[in-house]
Amino acid sequence: MQNKRSWRDHLSLAAKGMVMGAADAVPGVSGGTIAFITGIYEELIYSLKQCGPEALNVLFRQGFAAMWKHINGAFLLTLLMGIMLSIFTISRLVLYWLDAYPVMLWSFFFGLILAAIWSLIRHIESWDLKTIAFFLFGTLAAYLITMIPPSAIEPTKLFIFLSGMLAICAMILPGISGSFILLLLGMYTHILTAVKDLDIVTLALFAIGCVFGLLSFSRVLNWMFNSHKTLTLALLGGFMLGSLNKVWPWKLTLESTVNSHGKTIPLVQENILPGTFEVLTSQPSYLWYAIALSLFGAGAVLLLEKVGSTPRE
Repeated sequence: MQNKRSWRDHLSLAAKGMVMGAADAVPGVSGGTIAFITGIYEELIYSLKQCGPEALNVLFRQGFAAMWKHINGAFLLTLLMGIMLSIFTISRLVLYWLDAYPVMLWSFFFGLILAAIWSLIRHIESWDLKTIAFFLFGTLAAYLITMIPPSAIEPTKLFIFLSGMLAICAMILPGISGSFILLLLGMYTHILTAVKDLDIVTLALFAIGCVFGLLSFSRVLNWMFNSHKTLTLALLGGFMLGSLNKVWPWKLTLESTVNSHGKTIPLVQENILPGTFEVLTSQPSYLWYAIALSLFGAGAVLLLEKVGSTPRE
């Protein structure tokens, strides 16, 4: 998993991190999906798995340089810098589009995830009953998660920590969005506000929770890829298919609430057809724009996959 990279490779890796960060800002889109289609997913899981007690042992016995190599530090740092830069910059633009042009943004991500499903499952060489069962289980699990109505829980320090653990686990799973998990927990707006206001205490608690979640869950994923790769791909492909329920562009809001900033936040939504959307909401469906953006999203996946699979010299 240790790869020598040129400065161009590191720029490309940082760009992939930025796309991951922008995707994770949208409830329903996973940065893990971006990592997979850009060809860095398995290296990411392996590198995160290396950041355990063994790394401290290497540090004390062999020094910082050996530990840095052990955890694939250059890879993780470059990717993290791209993600963080995106969260504090590009994600704001994504969130603006989500508020101002939701149908168009969801259409783009719908096409992106749909193509990403094909990109993932085509790596499955053969389908037997067990593989199909794992794919269907992943689909059903993700679909049921997207049907859970968001909750409103008091953001205590312990709950902020636990939210970080759960959200980061979802963020590194293709198809399951960490930001959507935060939305379900009632913490999405709270965490975004903390990022905007640079609330150090809240961000520190959340980050610590993320670290604990990464160190534990990455080991599980690494074992799954090493021991049961075909079944793991089928499961993740199912997760992505089930998550399409969340990113369907045309939705009818059944229940909503008003947050502390006076903004109306949808709680329960129902997927509807474009024509029904126009009749019930008296708003244009932007059907042809949506189709074009879906195709653009699918094309972006093919481009990212090609870039990710291009061998480095």
